[in-house]
Amino acid sequence: MKKKIWLSSPHLSGHEMQYIQEAFDENWITSIGKNIDEFEYSLAQYMEMDNHIVALNSATSAIHIALILLGTNSQDEIITSSFSFVASANPIIYCGATPIFIDSEEDTWNMCPIALEQAIKDRISKGKKPKAIIVVHLYGMPAKMDEILKIAEEYEITVIEDAAEALGSSYKGKSCGTFGRFGILSFNGNKIITTSGGGALVCHTQEDKDKAVFLSTQARDPAPHYQHSHIGYNYRMSNIVAGIGRGQMEVLKDRIEARRKMHDFYISLFKDIKGIKVFSEPTDEYYSNHWLSAIIIDPEIAGKTREELRMALLEENIESRPLWKPMHLQPVFSTSPYYETDVSEKLFENGLCLPSGSNLTESDKKRITDVIVDFFSDH
Repeated sequence: MKKKIWLSSPHLSGHEMQYIQEAFDENWITSIGKNIDEFEYSLAQYMEMDNHIVALNSATSAIHIALILLGTNSQDEIITSSFSFVASANPIIYCGATPIFIDSEEDTWNMCPIALEQAIKDRISKGKKPKAIIVVHLYGMPAKMDEILKIAEEYEITVIEDAAEALGSSYKGKSCGTFGRFGILSFNGNKIITTSGGGALVCHTQEDKDKAVFLSTQARDPAPHYQHSHIGYNYRMSNIVAGIGRGQMEVLKDRIEARRKMHDFYISLFKDIKGIKVFSEPTDEYYSNHWLSAIIIDPEIAGKTREELRMALLEENIESRPLWKPMHLQPVFSTSPYYETDVSEKLFENGLCLPSGSNLTESDKKRITDVIVDFFSDH
């Protein structure tokens, strides 16, 4: 069988082990230590902000902590994108709150500002002003933050940015994850950089950071014995894992450049194939890390379907994946309110994510090219 070409596999720098070894040598292997401090600092420096970042064990944990810091409870409603991974919505349920799903708009595939405002007005008319808006930067593409922030400000609703897929992306020159009251980052194994598993909560004040650290380390009160006045969580990143992050930060810019070159590769590959649209920035105000490169196939023009292409790639041991199945179509959220613009369902039906890793070789690209050219050549 031919070597597997993955959708997005980890790409290490080779320097991770020195930081991991440092943690062992100094015997700092739990949730405090130099690696955590330096990893948080390097993230803050990269995002051009004060060091108010909290390294956690996942982006899901970061969303959960952000909602807790807002005082979210079972009486609250939280607005979020329908077209996203389930981790954007699950923490809403952890808090006992109700998710309100918003459809996408066509330019960025992210939360539609028009549907967002319609949802807010409707929820207020029902006596339920939403507590927060969790906006997702999908596949690294920045959302329409000016419009979304303007709406949030008008109705005095807090914004949480799920930038789990968007480290290195920016909107009008400002880093994704720094626009809202809180930002979310992910370092899962398939992301731009990885800590194997891990995430971070981006805060803007030392007070919020201190509270987040407190909650993520079991909320232990300052006492010589173990005393707890609040419910806490075991969410802090370990010093060992943070060592992987330090090594990864050394190559972050290179990894982003490589992902963006993969996007350019697909632009060139599909330029003469009718019925295919490569997901790209709508204007130069948007800068995507192109964490995943994706296409939309119009079957009436292309004469082929998304699923047929996926299976053709799979036969050659090349991984591809349908776009996210919208949350309002998921059985677990089937009864949740949803405000639609008829975009995300079409994207799910006709969209495909293609191999996008920063470690793909020229040989890998040739195999991908051969399959795609052959697939479309008979139409």
